[in-house]
Amino acid sequence: MDKKVLLKQYYSHLIALERRAPLTADTYRFEIRRFLDWLELKADKTLELSDISEYLNVRKTVDKIDSRSLAKAVSALKSFFRFLRDSRKLHNVHGDTSCSDGVSISDRISLVETPRHTKRLPEVLDEGDAVKLLEQIDTQTPLGIRNRAIYELIYSAGLRISELVSLNTQNLLINEGVARVTGKGSKERLVIFGPDAAFWLKRYLTEARPLFLGHRRSNAFFVSRSGKRLSRKGIWKNYKALALNAGIDTKLHTLRHTFATEMLSGGADIRSVQELLGHADLATTQIYTHIDSSYLRENHKQFLPELKTWRET
Repeated sequence: MDKKVLLKQYYSHLIALERRAPLTADTYRFEIRRFLDWLELKADKTLELSDISEYLNVRKTVDKIDSRSLAKAVSALKSFFRFLRDSRKLHNVHGDTSCSDGVSISDRISLVETPRHTKRLPEVLDEGDAVKLLEQIDTQTPLGIRNRAIYELIYSAGLRISELVSLNTQNLLINEGVARVTGKGSKERLVIFGPDAAFWLKRYLTEARPLFLGHRRSNAFFVSRSGKRLSRKGIWKNYKALALNAGIDTKLHTLRHTFATEMLSGGADIRSVQELLGHADLATTQIYTHIDSSYLRENHKQFLPELKTWRET
């Protein structure tokens, strides 16, 4: 079977039968495309369970992916081989040759252990760096106004990048400082944003968006210069350049982490922060309480350096 056709059918399977979110389905399809490309380079035209382990080792040692990404790769492979087994396409996974171990590979791949990822404390910006970063944006241009509105909103509301790009015009009540976003699992929630974000959102709507759209119409709130819905890739690229100019080592998701940490540091109830972030599990939100604790400890260490408990052992 043609690889493109197989991947298209697999994607449809993920959406319709496994009920995966579109972003998850995209991630799985991308991973399986990589796997099939790698498989085509094999000299031995048979498929063994050891090939799965070899591929995952390549992803870990050559591609340098972390444990979280490796766990996603394992989940994608398990899902893909279930799809092949259930749709009786297993014999076509490696060109036109038959797999050496047939269905047993699909059964035994379930035994491949999913890597445990260690919970690392998310990186956050201090208030000075956050302000410095945002003020690097040249707001004398329509693009600068749009980008300032984007990053102010992410920082003020703690949005995921996927939530921001999917916003439509009817989702925001700017004067009220409220937006309705669609998060993971297609779950909707209300988020709150502050007056600084509202100011730049209004400027974007009146000064930049009309120029980008021209005579075109679009429900998308954030659009590119060509009037199309802005992509995640474009926002990531712009943020990377912004951080580089500011001399700050940071990733876009750091703005969301910073929002959560500042909320909790300011005395917000953890369940309120959970709701604002769209976390299904309170334990996911609780990690930000550890960040706050670490911050306090560093300040304590700085201002009481002679305290015996801080001495090196």
